[in-house]
Formats: sequence, C-alpha cells, structure tokens
Amino acid sequence: MHPELNHGYLPPAPRRPLWAALAERIGGGVGIMAAATLAIATLMVATPARAERIKDVVSFEGVRENMLMGYGLVVGLNGTGDKLQNNAFTEQSMIGFLERQGVNTRGLQLKSKNVAAVTVTAKLPPFARAGATIDVNIGAMGDAKSLLGGTLLATSLQGPDGNVYAVAQGPITVGGFAAAGESGTNITKGVPTNGFIANGAIVEREIDFRLNDMANIRLALRNPDITTASNVSRAINEQVGAGVAKVDDPGTVTVTVPTAYQGDMVALLADIETLPVETDQPARIVVDEATGTIVMGENVRISTVAVAQGNLIVKVEETPQVSQPNPFAPEGAETVVVPRSDVTVDEEAGNKVAILQEGATLGDLVGGLNALGVGPRDLITILQTIKAAGALQADIETR
Repeated sequence: MHPELNHGYLPPAPRRPLWAALAERIGGGVGIMAAATLAIATLMVATPARAERIKDVVSFEGVRENMLMGYGLVVGLNGTGDKLQNNAFTEQSMIGFLERQGVNTRGLQLKSKNVAAVTVTAKLPPFARAGATIDVNIGAMGDAKSLLGGTLLATSLQGPDGNVYAVAQGPITVGGFAAAGESGTNITKGVPTNGFIANGAIVEREIDFRLNDMANIRLALRNPDITTASNVSRAINEQVGAGVAKVDDPGTVTVTVPTAYQGDMVALLADIETLPVETDQPARIVVDEATGTIVMGENVRISTVAVAQGNLIVKVEETPQVSQPNPFAPEGAETVVVPRSDVTVDEEAGNKVAILQEGATLGDLVGGLNALGVGPRDLITILQTIKAAGALQADIETR
C-alpha cells in the first residue's frame, strides 16, 4: 500500500441546519411556531455527509452465502407432533425411516403423536470448509403444536444444484411455548413451531471457488447509485493505481488485478475494502400503509406549498323511539320501534396552515406537519397529495 496515494478523500463542508428554511406558520399562533421550531431544532441536527467503508456499501463477486434446504423428521415431542391421519407425508416419512432401520411396518396403523415433519434451512458461508459447522433453522410443515423438546434426525441439506452440502442433526432450541387446559383455554408465547440448532449442521462438501486465480473482480453496490459507484471507482484508482477500477453501471464497479497483486486477490481486497467513500442516494419516501410507517431520505426537498389539516368529526347517534297505537286505534295496530338518527358534523375551529418555502428540507416538512398535529396516517395522505401537486421532489414508494 502506498501512503502517498491515499489523499483522495476530503471531509465535506457542513451543511446548513435542516430547520433553517422553516417558513412562517399562518393561523397557528406564536405558541405553535415556537414549539415547532424547538422540535425541529432538537430532532433535526445538522450533520456533515459521512464517509463509509467500501466493504460496507458493496459485496464482492463470489464472496457470498449460499442457501441450503432439506426435509426431515423431529422426534421426541411430548404429544405435540403431527396427527398422522391428517398429514400423509409425515406418516410416509416415518414408515420410510423405520424400514431403513429394518423395522417392518406393513399392515400396521401408526398413531404416534411424537413425530413432526419439518423443513430445515441454513446458509453456507463463503469459503466454508468440510468439517465446519453452521446453524440451522427448523420449521414445522404439518399441524404440530410445538417442537419443544424435539430432536432432529439426520437430514441432508441440498443447494439449488441438487448436491448435498451439509448434514444436520441434534436437539432443537425453541423460543416460544404453548400451554392448554382441558376446558380449551390456551396460551401461546412466540412461535413454538419454529426453532433452531446452533452449529447443528456439519459441512460435507465445499464450493469450488478460487479467489486468487481471478483476473478481475466485480463489486456490486448494495444500493445502486451513479454517484456512489463513481466515488468507489475514484477511491480505488487513487489508492491502487489509475485505470484499475471502472464503473460498468450504477450497480457495478469492475476492478482489474494489477501486476503487483497477480495471484494475491486477497491482498488487493484487503487494501481497498477499508477505503472511505462518500455515498449518495436518490430522494425517496417509502410508505408502508399497512403499519403506517414512513421512512424518508435526507435529500427529500419540496417546493413552496401550503398545508392545511382540518379535524372533521362526523357523529351519527341512533336514538330509536317506541311508537304505540292510540287508545282508539283500529284493531290490529301494533307497537313498533321507529328509528331516529341524529347526524352532527363538528369541524375544529381555527384550522392551522403551514407554509414551507422553496427548497425546504425533510426536517422542515416533518416539523411543519407535526406542528399541525398530523399523525402518521394523515401524513401519508398529505405526502401523496403534495407529490400529486408537483411540489414534492422525491419518489414515493408504497409497500
């Protein structure tokens, strides 16, 4: 590594405070403006752009985990396993296991409640060698009530290519529990049909990947962005040598192995993975309407816009009345219940209006809406309305 080449990064100048562009509130009074300004000044503190390490913003080609999956049986359950009459696959698996052990089950009707069919999943780390151990997760497939106290029988774990890469076995650790009384009352904590085995699988097959034989390596950005990719390429070229790294697309930077690092890709990655780079991101707002969650990036900007939020309360009260026939009413007249509905509309007086000027930031927007007493659900509607008006300079992604 050449220290004289490590001069590409300069700390960015501090930005102006995010709350500095907060404009005048109309109709809210001095108290509202003071409270909003205090809230924004407290929560939205100005911070300079921060440099991240390259290893934290990219993944290296070939250096990744691989998914493994298998199907097995859990035994030793205390009557909380699958009902064999309802789960044919559990019964067939149990019969197959017993026959492989030399037990003849033909003509027998199995009624065990201590066995459950499960899926077994694991992640094979990069460069895992034969004999290493990995964690496995267990999930019930049938109608088992709990896997507590169960033991997983030897289960082969296969990769997408169909090859067996590990074998799992052992007692299962379950974080939840379930209890029920004879009257039908029950209590459940967590998910007792899910569990795990720490170091429960042994790696039997290695993935053939020779890192040092590669002539070049691609870096995949976890959050593709043109500016970030350019900064990564520039930092590598300034550290290792001009022309070593080039940007293929917003999500990929290709690094060619220099002559000094031929046959030693590990040393090259060690030299570049800790280099600081300034990351960037597009202005985006992510909305999860199911939970009312809103996540906004710091680059969100809005044009001059006025926002009013009124509390409209509609009350519908039912006061049914009993109508009885008069003393001299014709024969056959009956007492009936007559519905009476009272509908009232109440709108809070002195609706508040917030005005945000051109270039207002995320802090200004959220602070202004909070000053109006806007909750997460209303905020989602307001953001979508501002976007429809063309005043929100960001993309809204709804999940």
